[in-house]
Amino acid sequence: MIPSFHFKSGHTPLLISMPHVGTTIPQSISVNMNQEAQIKADTDWHLALLYNMASALGASVISAEYSRYVIDLNRPKEDSNLYPGQDTTGLCPLDTFTKQPLYKKGREPNSVDMADRIKQYWQPYHSQLQSELTRIRALHGIAVLWDAHSIASHVPRFFTGKLPDLNFGTADQRSCSPNLQNALSEIMKQSTHAAPFSYVMNGRFKGGYITRNYGQPANNVHAVQLEMSQCVYMNETAPFEFRPDLAARVQPLLTELLSTCLHWANS
Repeated sequence: MIPSFHFKSGHTPLLISMPHVGTTIPQSISVNMNQEAQIKADTDWHLALLYNMASALGASVISAEYSRYVIDLNRPKEDSNLYPGQDTTGLCPLDTFTKQPLYKKGREPNSVDMADRIKQYWQPYHSQLQSELTRIRALHGIAVLWDAHSIASHVPRFFTGKLPDLNFGTADQRSCSPNLQNALSEIMKQSTHAAPFSYVMNGRFKGGYITRNYGQPANNVHAVQLEMSQCVYMNETAPFEFRPDLAARVQPLLTELLSTCLHWANS
């Protein structure tokens, strides 16, 4: 079986998580799916390319191999709604962001299927994530988790209008020190690299399960989610090409934000 995640260990207090970049769907699952699922439109496309500064910064990086249509690594395994009262997709999604059914009628995953997917795909990712955070904190006395995401700039199911370019989530300042959030806010306010981009702190996206579960400031583990509008760095329609010309505008800002995390952690 293909490993459920890819991991590279770094030498700084920073861990970058990419839980929605996977595109693999096992044949045993895809045979039950509609053609809509094969497009994989809701993937967080090209984040490994976008975050190509991670290695130079000495960050550890963990990224998913399997599609979020198989299982969503940023949902709790008990499948509770992270945004009560709002429409969200579940642990093993049944439809796309545009509400197209992923499965052929009568072939949706049952509780046994979901338990198997948790064991095969969800648990290994989270075990590695927790292990690396533990290692980083033991080595540096502190760990910063950056949960990297992207989404189409217009998804009426989840938000009205156009999403801001950069959407930071810290679970309303519960997943990281207020000082870290303030440092990131200052970059967005003052950096010339940030000037072209709109942003919000704890707006529509406050951080998913990974941010909320692993961000434990009292234990010196600080988590920040960044949900980026895909129009910032890629074409938002199939085949979803990466746009180096656009990415080159936002990558210096990403470098500055991640460097701020490291400077803050080391101070």
